[in-house]
Amino acid sequence: MFGPLSSTIQGVVNFTWPMVLISSIIIVSFRIAYILKNHAKFVLYQDLLMLCFIIYVLCLFQVVTFQDTVSWSSNNFIPFREIFRYAFGSRLFIKNVVGNMLLFLPFGFFISYYLKCKKVWLPLILTLIASVSIETVQMVIGRVFDIDDILLNLLGGSLGFLCYYGLSKVGEKLPSVLKSEIFLNIIAIVLLIGLITLL
Repeated sequence: MFGPLSSTIQGVVNFTWPMVLISSIIIVSFRIAYILKNHAKFVLYQDLLMLCFIIYVLCLFQVVTFQDTVSWSSNNFIPFREIFRYAFGSRLFIKNVVGNMLLFLPFGFFISYYLKCKKVWLPLILTLIASVSIETVQMVIGRVFDIDDILLNLLGGSLGFLCYYGLSKVGEKLPSVLKSEIFLNIIAIVLLIGLITLL
C-alpha cells in the first residue's frame, strides 16, 4: 500500500515543485519586506503555517486543474460507484480513493486551526463548498465531475479536523514551556529541515 502511495506523492511533488519554489520565494520576500517596513512581529511557526497553507492551496489548484492528455472516465453522479470500482489496495485505489481523502486532509486541518473549530460542521461545510467548486470547474474545463470525489474530500476534511482537534486537546495538557513561541519555533525549524530532506 505504501509503495503506490509514496509514488503518487512523489509524482505530485515532481509536478508541483517549480510552482512551490517560485511561490515560496515571492511570498517569503514579500513577508520579510512587510515585517521590515511595518516593524511587524515575526513568529516563525505562525508564518511557516501560513506559508504551508498558501502553498497547499496553490498545489491543490494545480493538481485539480491539470489536463490529462487522455480521459477514460465520464461524469459520475451516483454515490460510491467509482469508489467500489477499484480493488482494495490496488494502485488505482490508492491514487483515486486514498489520494482524494489525503488531498483534503490538510484543508480540514488548516481551516480548523485558523477558525479554532470545536465541532466538525464548519470544516465540513467549507470542505463541501471547495470540493463542489473543484468538481464543477473540472467538468467545465473538460475533465469530469465525480460525486465520489466530493464524498472522499469530505472524509479527508473530517480527518483533518480530527487531527487538529486531537492535537489541540493534547496541547491543552502540555506544560507552558512546550507551548511557548521559542519551543514551537524550534519544532517548526526541525520539521522544515526534515521536510526539505525528505523531498
